[in-house]
Amino acid sequence: MTVPSVTELCVLKALWKRQPLSTREIHDAVASELGWTLSSTRKTVERMLEKGMVSQAMAHGVQIYSPVLEKVGTLAAFARDFGQRVMELEAPLPVAMFTGSKLVDASELAELEQMLNDWPDEEGAK
Repeated sequence: MTVPSVTELCVLKALWKRQPLSTREIHDAVASELGWTLSSTRKTVERMLEKGMVSQAMAHGVQIYSPVLEKVGTLAAFARDFGQRVMELEAPLPVAMFTGSKLVDASELAELEQMLNDWPDEEGAK
């Protein structure tokens, strides 16, 4: 599973909340968090399109974008990567750390917990 960068995750979160969005709408949603210019947002979205993280369509003469990466799976990959690389944990992060998140609802939280617990070991994935 693709692990987005922090800035890519910010864009994905905006798209998961409301999609599809134009570049301007994405920029308006992330500008306060990232402090970017519109051209920086546009460039990031273009790179995400090249990586297959978002899809592009045309509506009313404007390019619009939707997430290709599924929310719960992406969050699980991001959490797993953070736990292993940053925190040097061998076991999955406890799902309790996601409780109260505005990003996931109760059913998504249960799915996230299952994904984290069932994640294949690095050696088992080879």
